[in-house]
Amino acid sequence: MVKQLPTPAAPLKIGTRGSPLALAQAYETRVRLAEAFDLPHEAFEIVVIKTTGDDAALIAKDKPLKELGGKGLFTKEIEEQLLDGSIDIAVHSMKDMPTLQPRGLLLETYLPREDVRDAFVCLKYKSLADVPEGAVMGSSSLRRRAQLAVKRPDLMLSEFRGNVQTRLKKLEEGVADATFLAMAGLTRLGMIGQVPATPVEVTDMLPAVAQGAIGIERRGDDSRVADMLAAIHHEETGQRLAAERAFLAALDGSCETPLAGLAELDGNTLRLRGEVLRPDGSEAINDDQSAPLEDGPELGREMAAKLLEQAGKGFFDWRA
Repeated sequence: MVKQLPTPAAPLKIGTRGSPLALAQAYETRVRLAEAFDLPHEAFEIVVIKTTGDDAALIAKDKPLKELGGKGLFTKEIEEQLLDGSIDIAVHSMKDMPTLQPRGLLLETYLPREDVRDAFVCLKYKSLADVPEGAVMGSSSLRRRAQLAVKRPDLMLSEFRGNVQTRLKKLEEGVADATFLAMAGLTRLGMIGQVPATPVEVTDMLPAVAQGAIGIERRGDDSRVADMLAAIHHEETGQRLAAERAFLAALDGSCETPLAGLAELDGNTLRLRGEVLRPDGSEAINDDQSAPLEDGPELGREMAAKLLEQAGKGFFDWRA
């Protein structure tokens, strides 16, 4: 039994970025909490927080994320307000989250995972295979750029930042011929069918760790919120992310290494696929293993160690 449920007069405050996708994720969280406790939506207040990563000037620069400050660009200000009590929970896209949280915060609640696949987005061509030699592919993702360099070294790669609407506008303006988005984002925005997007199967482009998952962060000492979040936590998503994020943490969670990872469940068996690449696409190493579900995090760490050993001396020299 949760004590002191929120009310419209004393709402639980949900912190989020202000992008359309971030808001959609916050609204989904509000709906799930309201339904779980039979409360009006007004018992939950959406608090929009501008992060460094939302700065229009930074987006316009189209620079790699690691040059702008890494994953913390999208979380720092939100977590500061969570720590000082200005908000009660924070809603995040899990693929944006560093593997370590600030002292005093916990990230252990996940909503049901959406489509994990990438989406090929183009106004001219239906799929990557249709794109002619020399076309410009726009992406700010180290992972996607490296994977493209492996599959299609004949293409030109261009830094490309912004939300769905910004990227579509850039395509219309001819900044690039095509780009990639996450299918999960398009689904949550209700834009499937409205955007010229084609799903890319995970066998062709392994997704980012935790792609398609929403995480909810809280203060570690807030037992009331902990009890409420337990009611909406999706256990299977948590089990899959435990393996993927263990893999990420053991390899490099700093946004400086192009890597991908995906865990899937089949009964009590967890299958984990992982990939690490050189940014220029000159080399890619991968692995595919299965283990009992409870051993998922250990499998993630073991796979990371195996790939690091396989990479050998000099593989990460470009990070220096």
